[in-house]
Amino acid sequence: MTAEVRKDLLNLLEELSECTPSVRFGQLIANLSYLAKGPTNEAIWDAEDAELLAAARKHLRELHDKKVPAA
Repeated sequence: MTAEVRKDLLNLLEELSECTPSVRFGQLIANLSYLAKGPTNEAIWDAEDAELLAAARKHLRELHDKKVPAA
């Protein structure tokens, strides 16, 4: 883990939180760990910061793609 990866991950977590206000923070972290490692009990413990960062980027892209542009 590098400081830059952690900084990027924290910034994306803030953005994801703003995009998904109904999702509790713990849920967000658990969901990202599942996206990074698969839906296992160990995912939350085994996910590396870089894997969480990649999952957060992918999830954020998917959320932005689903948004309907304002008319």
